[in-house]
This record gives sequence, C-alpha cells and structure tokens, in this order.
Amino acid sequence: MAQGKRVSLDIGADALQSIKDLGAAAKQARLQAGEGQAAAAAKLGVHVQTIGRIESGEPGVAVGHVMGMLALYGIAVQAHAATSGAAGAAAESGPAGAD
Repeated sequence: MAQGKRVSLDIGADALQSIKDLGAAAKQARLQAGEGQAAAAAKLGVHVQTIGRIESGEPGVAVGHVMGMLALYGIAVQAHAATSGAAGAAAESGPAGAD
C-alpha cells in the first residue's frame, strides 16, 4: 500500500488500480492545462502534497479532494458495478458532461 494515511480495510487489486488510473488521469489533465501542482493545490484549497498523493494513486486521499481535482480539469467519472458486486469507477477524458 502507498505511504501516507492508513486505510482501514484491505482494498482489492482492481480497486487499487482504478485509484491509480484516476490519479494518472488527473496528472495528465493538469499537465495538459500547463499547470504545476502548486497551482492545482491553490485552486482546490489543499496542500501541494495532497495533489502529489492524488496523482500517485494513494488510496488514503479524501474522495472529495480526488473528485474536486478531476472536476477542475474536466474529467468525468462514471460509477459502475463490477462483476464481483463491488463498486468501481472509470475516468472519461474530456470536459465533464460532454457526451
């Protein structure tokens, strides 16, 4: 598990990969916008380390911070049920709501 805040339960490999994928999508969108981590942190009202934790896919980051960063850079997230019955998420590139 990534360092940082502890997560109170074990997270499956698929869920961990989804978290990492969301972080990578957030980083890519931030870079495409030509902004540094400090600018993203200022816009979201969080510490710059939080941006780094989001982008590295750390599972202990508050979901509100993750969703805020994704929304900031126009990344839509669609929840779906996985075949095992657990909830999952998929990032869709492009502006939020643009379908």
